[in-house]
Amino acid sequence: MDVHSPEQRSFNMSRIRGKDTQPEIMVRRWLWANGYRYRLYRKDLPGKPDIVLSKYRAAIFVHGCYWHRHGCRMTTTPESRKDFWITKFNDTIKRDKSNVRALLEKSWRVMVIWECSLHGKDADFDLVAKQIKDFLHSDVRYFASGSHVID
Repeated sequence: MDVHSPEQRSFNMSRIRGKDTQPEIMVRRWLWANGYRYRLYRKDLPGKPDIVLSKYRAAIFVHGCYWHRHGCRMTTTPESRKDFWITKFNDTIKRDKSNVRALLEKSWRVMVIWECSLHGKDADFDLVAKQIKDFLHSDVRYFASGSHVID
């Protein structure tokens, strides 16, 4: 059973950001400080990637582990309305896969950075920064940070 009233739960959930999250800002600051120029949320690309580096024909998604179902310790499922949440999470996973596939078909390269690799007890930002740099200067078409990968 939920410890919050439906109104309080609704308020709490409405405060969760979809754009300009702390993990996104960390990545963007590092990119800018290291001379990489980018655009945000390009509407003309599938899935409106969080960060787009046209010069490298690269799209970067910074995914929250909870919403995008990474599989790490941050991936929990609410106890109430399980069917609703499982359907919602499965739809998100399908949409993520479809967006990645569509970007790859348009000859874009895609990187997924998971929230847990940027903060939390398992975070290693230096490793993520190296992965970003390596990704941008390679021919790799798809890369996901962390231990789990969208297939």
